[in-house]
Amino acid sequence: MTRRSQRRALSLILATSVALTQVTPAAHADPRPAAEAWQQSTSVRLQADGSLSDVLAITADNVWAVGQQEIWDVWKNRGTIRHWNGSRWAEIGIRDATAAGSLRSLAAASASDVWAVGDGHDGLPYLAHGDTAGFDRVRPQGLRAGDWLGGIDAKPGRVVAVGSREKNGLILTGQGNTWTVQQTKEKGALYAVSGGFAVGDTGTRPLVVHYSGGSWKSMTLPSVPGGYLRDIQVDSSKRAVAVGGVYRGPGDISPLALVWNGKRWSRLRLPGSSEARLYGVTGDGKGRYWMTGYDPAHAAVPFMLRCEKGSCTIIRGATQKDRDSVRLQAVTYLAGKGTVWAVGHAVDPDDQYTDVVESFVPRTSTQKS
Repeated sequence: MTRRSQRRALSLILATSVALTQVTPAAHADPRPAAEAWQQSTSVRLQADGSLSDVLAITADNVWAVGQQEIWDVWKNRGTIRHWNGSRWAEIGIRDATAAGSLRSLAAASASDVWAVGDGHDGLPYLAHGDTAGFDRVRPQGLRAGDWLGGIDAKPGRVVAVGSREKNGLILTGQGNTWTVQQTKEKGALYAVSGGFAVGDTGTRPLVVHYSGGSWKSMTLPSVPGGYLRDIQVDSSKRAVAVGGVYRGPGDISPLALVWNGKRWSRLRLPGSSEARLYGVTGDGKGRYWMTGYDPAHAAVPFMLRCEKGSCTIIRGATQKDRDSVRLQAVTYLAGKGTVWAVGHAVDPDDQYTDVVESFVPRTSTQKS
């Protein structure tokens, strides 16, 4: 098998695994006045075959991103933490000789209290904590080889990370030297957590668990056979949006978004390609949301949805000749400045991966859709 055909095979496996619970899952545009005012398409300049998996904007000069480099080499791949100080991206070191194999998710309790989760090269889940001066690996008691962590949320005095252990969802809670590990009663895996809600799937349908009364409990959802959830934006106990897809077979995936109104979850009608994938979601806290992903019908174009008042609009960037495809894996909204940041990767005609950072200013409510 040639290197090119090997990459294509691995790329197909990576894309398909996003839909499966039992497979550990491995994001410049033309101005478009009717939608969003695109600002720039940049890169944090990861090593060859790098991809960004999450982004977090705290202030305009304090933006974080995590991902991995040399993703196709199991021995060389390394998790990386990058920071934007308002003018440039810099790599922030992790003071740990064992090294992270990949980093998937970010959260911050404050500007100087940042957390990241992923995989360690020692076979254990990887939890890192720090700030712009550097990160240290945290080793919570109770984690063991084979456990997997995919999402994290942080508040002052409390960190929650979610993932899977064997065939059940895994929830890690704690801070400092005190941690607790628990498994969900329901089979499945959890991929993201925010504001007391965690999302994932059972292998056959979407899964949402909610922290209430001192424990995590499964919530009643609309019937979506083959559905899965990969990210959630929580505005309040009465408003949240979760995104993912519906898996019907290899390469046959349609987008999925569920909306919480404080009483029940309902399915949100989405426009555009029936094969678009959704990976990330963010919001302005006022009922407007941005969902990132990938649209096979326009593979080389950055793809995003903007949703408000139950209606969604497609946002597309511009095609660049050196890109065969662009996947935006995660998105964050910067309050105050009103800027949206999205990250992921682009693939060129030679199947080389390059990290991508897209940013834009949302349209104002006075602009026409």
